[in-house]
Amino acid sequence: MLKEKLLNKTALLGVIGLGYVGLPLAVEKAKAGYKVLGFDIQKKRVDMVNRGENYIGDVVDEDLKDLVEKGMIRATTDFSEMKNCDVVTICVPTPLGKYKEPDLTYVINTAKEIAKYLHREMLVVLESTTYPGTTEEVVLPILESTGLKVGKDFYLAFSPERVDPGNRIYKTKNTPKVVGGVTEKCTELAKILYENVLEAPVHTVSSPRAAEMAKVLENTFRLVNISLINEVAIVARRMGINIWEVIDAAATKPFGFMPFYPGPGAGGHCIPIDPFYLAYKAKEFDVRLDLVEMAGEINDFMPEYVVMRVQDILNERKKPLNGSKVLLLGVAYKGDIDDTRESPALKVWDHLEKKKAVVEFFDPYVPEVKRGDRIHRRVKLTEEYLKGVDIVVITTAHKNGVDYDFVVKNAPVVFDTKNITKDVKENRDKIILL
Repeated sequence: MLKEKLLNKTALLGVIGLGYVGLPLAVEKAKAGYKVLGFDIQKKRVDMVNRGENYIGDVVDEDLKDLVEKGMIRATTDFSEMKNCDVVTICVPTPLGKYKEPDLTYVINTAKEIAKYLHREMLVVLESTTYPGTTEEVVLPILESTGLKVGKDFYLAFSPERVDPGNRIYKTKNTPKVVGGVTEKCTELAKILYENVLEAPVHTVSSPRAAEMAKVLENTFRLVNISLINEVAIVARRMGINIWEVIDAAATKPFGFMPFYPGPGAGGHCIPIDPFYLAYKAKEFDVRLDLVEMAGEINDFMPEYVVMRVQDILNERKKPLNGSKVLLLGVAYKGDIDDTRESPALKVWDHLEKKKAVVEFFDPYVPEVKRGDRIHRRVKLTEEYLKGVDIVVITTAHKNGVDYDFVVKNAPVVFDTKNITKDVKENRDKIILL
C-alpha cells in the first residue's frame, strides 16, 4: 500500500526539522508533486514557512511561496499531526558535547515523538549525520517499543544528508543519494521515495550502518586533508614558500592529487563534528582513530595560529595587539553564505578578545552576530572606517559583496587567510597571506 502511494504521489510526507537540511528537502519533495507537512519546535520558523517566507539560502524564495500558496507545503509545531503522514524524515541537529562526545538528544526525542504516532505502512528515514549503528541501536528500539515490527508493520532507513550550503552546482535536487534500510523492503521503499523526488542517482547499500559510515567517511576525508594542508601551510611560511602557489602547481597533476586549501580552521555543521562521531564509536571496538583526533587538534589550533600571526604583523608595525582595532572580514564559516555555525572566524574573534584586541566585523551576508549577551552589528566599509583600523583580517572568502581592491587600498594592512585577494593588482605590499 505504501509503495503504491509513493509511486502515485498520494503519500503525505513529513519532514521533522526545517533548517538547512529539512527545508530544502521539503521544498524538493513538494516540487516533485507530494504534499509535505513540515514539523519544527521553533514557532518562528513554522510561521515563516506558512507565510511563504524563506530563510534558507539554498531555497528559492519564489518556489517556497508558490508551493505554500498551492497547498503543497504546510508547517506545524503540533507533532500529533504525524499520525497522518505516510513518510517521516528526520532532519534534526546532531551536535557534539563539551568533550566532543555525540549528543543524540534531538534524534532520541524525535524518535520518541514519532513512536507516539507510528502506524502500519509508515516509512521513517533518518537523515541527520551520526555514528554507524544509530539507526538500528537507538532509533529502532524506540520505534519497536510500540509493538510494531520493522520490515513488517513499518519501515526504517538511513539516508545521509549531503547539503553543501552555497554550492552553485550541487543542490538537494541533483546530489546523489545513499540509502540503507534495516530490511530489503525498507531500502526499496526509501529508494522509491528519493528516486521520485531527486534528479540524481540513488545508491543503495546493505544496511543503515553502511550508509551512516559513508557519510562520516566523506567528512573525515575532508577534515584530514584540510588539517594536512593547514600544517603544511605553517611549515611553508617558515621556509619562505608561498603555499597557494604550491597548491596551484600540485593541482596541475591530473591524477593522484586533490587540492585542499588552508585557512583559519574548518567550520560548518559537518567537518568539525562528523569525524568525532566516528572516533567516539570506534572506541567501542577498542580502536583509536589517532589520525582523526590529530586532524581535529590541528584545525582547532588554526584560529589561535591566525591570532599569533596578527600579533606578529602588528608588532612589526610597532603596535601591540592589546587595544588594537581589528576588523574581521567575514564571519560565515564559508564564502557567500550566511551560516555561522562552528565558524572559525568566531573562534579567531574569541582569541583576539582574550588578547584585549578591539574586534569588529563586516560580512555582506551576516548583518549581526550574538556574542554572549551582546548583539554586534556589522560595520560599514567606508574609506574613513578602514583607515581607522589597525589591521583587516580576512577570515571568510566571500566572492560577492566585498570590494577587495577598495579594502586593500584604504586599510593599513590586510592579513588574508583565504587568498581571496589574489586578483588585487595594486597595493599588494599591504597584503600578507596565511
